[in-house]
Amino acid sequence: METSGKPLHRPKLRWSTKLAYGAGDMGAGLTSNLLAFSFLIFLTNVAGLEPLAAGTVLLIGKIWDAINDPLVGILSDRTRSRWGRRYPWIALTAIPFGLTFYLNWIVPELTSQAALFWYYVGVSILFQVFFTTTNLPYSTLTAELTQDYDERTELTSFRLSFSLIGAVAVLALGLVVSNLIEDSQQQYQVLGLIGGGISILTIFWCVLGTFPYYKNQADYRGRSLNSAEVENSSSFLQQLKIVFSNRPFLFVVGIYLFSWLALQITATIIPFYVTFWMGADDYFLAALLVQGTAILMMSVCNLISKRLGKKGLYFLGSGLWILVQIGLFFLKPGQLGTMYFLCVLASFGVATAYVVPWSILPDVIELDELNTGQRREGIFYAFMTLLQKVGLAVGIFLVGLALQTSGFVQEAVTQPESALLAIRFFMGPFPLILLICGIVLAYFYPITKASHAETLLKLAERRQQVP
Repeated sequence: METSGKPLHRPKLRWSTKLAYGAGDMGAGLTSNLLAFSFLIFLTNVAGLEPLAAGTVLLIGKIWDAINDPLVGILSDRTRSRWGRRYPWIALTAIPFGLTFYLNWIVPELTSQAALFWYYVGVSILFQVFFTTTNLPYSTLTAELTQDYDERTELTSFRLSFSLIGAVAVLALGLVVSNLIEDSQQQYQVLGLIGGGISILTIFWCVLGTFPYYKNQADYRGRSLNSAEVENSSSFLQQLKIVFSNRPFLFVVGIYLFSWLALQITATIIPFYVTFWMGADDYFLAALLVQGTAILMMSVCNLISKRLGKKGLYFLGSGLWILVQIGLFFLKPGQLGTMYFLCVLASFGVATAYVVPWSILPDVIELDELNTGQRREGIFYAFMTLLQKVGLAVGIFLVGLALQTSGFVQEAVTQPESALLAIRFFMGPFPLILLICGIVLAYFYPITKASHAETLLKLAERRQQVP
C-alpha cells in the first residue's frame, strides 16, 4: 500500500539481496589477496626484479591513488543518472578491472630491469585506477542500502565473507594450479586470467541483484535516483578539511590502518617465512588456513558484536591475534603442525580486522551528516579504500626493503642468518606493535550503539521538517 507514490513500509532486505551485495566484494578480495601473498615473490622469483624494485612497484601507484581515490569518491557523490550515483561507476569499469588484473601476471619479453620495472608500474597503476572506480562506489552502498545499525553489521559480514571467499578461492586455486602446471610463469598467468574473469562476473551479479532493492529504498525515502540526497557544492579541499575534522573518523582511520597494515605485512612475508624458515614446500596451505577459517569466523564476529559491541569484538580478536604473532616468532624450523594450528587461531583476529572498521564507518557518516547537513559516503569510503591499498603497498615495500638490506639471495634454497631474522621480525614483532596501536585507538573510539541511535533519531526529525 502506498501514499502519494511512497511505500508505507521500509523495503525488506532479502537474503538474495544480501548475497548479491556480498558478491560485489569477491573480486576485490580475490585480487587483493593474490597480490598480497604472491606479488612480491612473483616479481622477484618469476619476473626477475630485485626485491627493493619489486617492493617499489605498488608503492609508486599509491602516490597516484592519493589523488585518484578521493577524486573518484567526490565524483561518485556528484554523479546524476537514472541508475543512481554509484551503479554507473561499478558497471562500466568492471571489465577493465578484470583485464588489468590479468596484465599484472604477464612477464613481458624485456631485457632490462628498468623496462621491466616500468611495465609493472604502469599496469599496476591502471589496475588500481579501475579497482577504485568499481570498489569504492560499491563500498558506499553499505550506507545507502540500509540505515539500521545491526543490518549494516550484517551487510558488512556478507560483504567481507565474500571477500574472504574470493581470497580463499584464489589460494585454493593456487594449490591446484601449482600441482597441474610445472612452469611457474604459466601458473601465475592462469591464476590472473581466472581471477580477472571471476571478478567481472561477481561485480555484475552485485549490480543486477541489488539495484531493484536500491531503487525501492530510494522510493521509500522519497529520493530520486537522478539527484543527490543532499546537494554538495563544497570544493575538494573543503571536503577534505571537513572529513578530517570529524574526530570519530580519525579513530576509524587509525584502527583500520594499523589492522590492515599488520595483515598485509603478515600476508606478504608468509611465503618467505614458510619456505625459508619453516622449510615447507608450498606456502599456499598456510595462507589458505588463515583466510579459509576466517570465513567461518565472520558469523561468529556478528554474534559477538551483538553481545559485546564492536569495540569488544575488536579487543577480543586483536588480543588473540597478538598471541599468535608471538608464537610464530618463536617457532623452530620444521614445527609445521604448530604453525598450521597458529594459522587457524589467527583467522579470528583477521576476521575482526575485516569486520569492525568497515561496520563502524557508516555510523561516522551519519554523524557527519548530522553535524554538517551533507551526506558524503563517497569521500569517506574513498579514504578507507585508499588506506586498504596503502596497507598492501607499504607492506610489500617494507618487506622488499628488509629482504634487500638483510642480504636475501634470490632463488637460493638457504638464506643468510640476517635475512632469516628479518623474515621472522616481520612475521612477529612488527605486526604485534601495529595491533597494539589499533587496540589503543579502539579503546578511545567515541561512537556507541546508543549514541548512534540518538544520531539517527535526530536525522529522522530533521528530514521530517524538510518540506
